[in-house]
Amino acid sequence: MPNKSILVAATTFPRWKNDTEPNFVFVLSRLLAGYGHKVVVLAPHFHNAKKFEVIDGVRIYRFSYFLPYSLQKVCYEGGIFGNLKKYRIAVFQLPLLVAFEFFNMARLIKKEKIDVVHAHWILPQGFSACLCKKLFNVPYVATAHAGDVFPLKNKFFRFLSNLAIKNSDFCTANSSYTKKELKKISAAKDIQVLPMGVDLNLFASNNKNTALRKKFGIKKEFILSVGRLAEKKGIKYLVMAMEKVVKRLPDAKLVIVGDGPERGSLEALAKKLGLGKNIIFAGKVGNTELPKFYASADLFAGPSIVTKSGDTEGLGVVFLEALASGTCVVGSNVGGIPDIIEHNKTGLLVRQKDPNQLADSIIKLLLDRNLRKRLALSGQRKIREKYSWKLMGKKFDELFAQVK
Repeated sequence: MPNKSILVAATTFPRWKNDTEPNFVFVLSRLLAGYGHKVVVLAPHFHNAKKFEVIDGVRIYRFSYFLPYSLQKVCYEGGIFGNLKKYRIAVFQLPLLVAFEFFNMARLIKKEKIDVVHAHWILPQGFSACLCKKLFNVPYVATAHAGDVFPLKNKFFRFLSNLAIKNSDFCTANSSYTKKELKKISAAKDIQVLPMGVDLNLFASNNKNTALRKKFGIKKEFILSVGRLAEKKGIKYLVMAMEKVVKRLPDAKLVIVGDGPERGSLEALAKKLGLGKNIIFAGKVGNTELPKFYASADLFAGPSIVTKSGDTEGLGVVFLEALASGTCVVGSNVGGIPDIIEHNKTGLLVRQKDPNQLADSIIKLLLDRNLRKRLALSGQRKIREKYSWKLMGKKFDELFAQVK
């Protein structure tokens, strides 16, 4: 199959080596480059990040949209929706981001002789790719990751989303739930479910680390949660659940990896419930350090919720990483999580916002080692068969081969 020159457009992308920002767009880009495609990435600039660099065969351009660079606040460290709430200046900068992204996309299509655009997130990247298709007749693949779909209630934004979806040559969603939501915006479009993957060489059972347990003073049960400390992650319900867990298992410890706007209130809640010794806030952890956290834990808990705005977990890559590491999982029955967790087969599903049921499930798994092992092995097998990056890279390569 002929190789293509692919322009990958995204607003979430590593700013430098070992960044704590999600790296799935880079991993997929690197895999496509490995198939012989010329892969060029367009991402927003961040203060102190390089404007241009080549990493693992991927050409990365970062466009600035505001001066001074230190005041660029729309992207990174929380995502666009979170930053629009947090920074008043980000609201003013959003139209500038969209405009500069479009101009740079148009410029790179000419400069790098692009055959096809891969737009990660329907807005703004999908819409920019739609405009470039109209102007330069360059086809594009639109990939939805949920955060660009679930919170969109505004009619104007849904109109733009519909244009981006229906004019795409192919549209993919990261889960069956995301696909269902996309269909509400653009009913006639055929949408393929192609989730992001997990690196089975990086996330594996053999990453267990006794020094990590020692560092956090964990002598018995080790519960782990990983994610941005924002409303949709539902971490407050896990903190509340720990009150019941600790009554049954006094030495159990919950390590929360991640940072975000809710950290202060979560730490205050843990203190109020007298769980200061049982709950550890580990802060941000680099992507290369995460595997040992997953593999060393006895149980992974992800209590995500559906927020008032409708935002929720599109897929739940953290569940993929935990199961690939051989760690049993418990998660909420929301969004794309049931694609990964089949109740009582690859993990346990619980009602959202129900700390009592969450606590009971955690206690049940921690007390029953055989059940924990059975679910973890079944889950690990599922991840190897359906969610490896090797498989997903191949599927996206086959998809791009169909773009004319």
